[in-house]
Amino acid sequence: MEATATAAIKEDILAAFAFRHAAKEFDSSRVISEEDFQFILETGRLSPSSFGFEPWRFVVVQSPEIREKLKPHAWGAQKQLPTASHFMLILARQPHDMSAGSAYLRSMTEGVQKLPADVAAGKEKAFAAFLANDFALAGNDRALFEWAARQTYLALGNMMTAAAQIGIDSCPIEGFNKAAIEEILTAEGIMDPGHFGIACMAAFGYRLNEPRGKTRQSADQVIQWV
Repeated sequence: MEATATAAIKEDILAAFAFRHAAKEFDSSRVISEEDFQFILETGRLSPSSFGFEPWRFVVVQSPEIREKLKPHAWGAQKQLPTASHFMLILARQPHDMSAGSAYLRSMTEGVQKLPADVAAGKEKAFAAFLANDFALAGNDRALFEWAARQTYLALGNMMTAAAQIGIDSCPIEGFNKAAIEEILTAEGIMDPGHFGIACMAAFGYRLNEPRGKTRQSADQVIQWV
């Protein structure tokens, strides 16, 4: 790729990061096109995850009735839930599915990744060692769920950046009561609590108001070379 083309791509990417902000309220009269939102979802689907296990599900909530049921338990989404063009719940796999040798992980290595039997067995053994020794997650269900939830944030970041690159705003949201939201999702038949729990929320749409200037620590404060 020519240097001028590379420089233009870099400029576009940095412009998208400068454009992106956590939109607190959206212009409810503007709706993201199906083509554009499918593009955003595809960047989430193609995102990386540890061991390639994709421990996520992206639930797009377009039902006004379900959004209204979520609202009392999502203090961080009071303005986003009623105004966002698209509202997403990002679910993470439960420890039952993320334990070495689980049916889900074997469906990934054998059915999705299509690894030869000996390679899949070796990967299962390596993952078991990772859980037991490297990150010491084995036997700690909450820690294992949070590890799976961390993987979902890779997809979330990619979706927000992709949205910004085509002029669409977003807002990641953790301001909610996890137990109450999961109870609603279970009662509505949206989520099987044996396999999933909620990791975070994200709203997408078009900004209603212009944000204040972006503030960040300097490069010297956050980058260390050794």
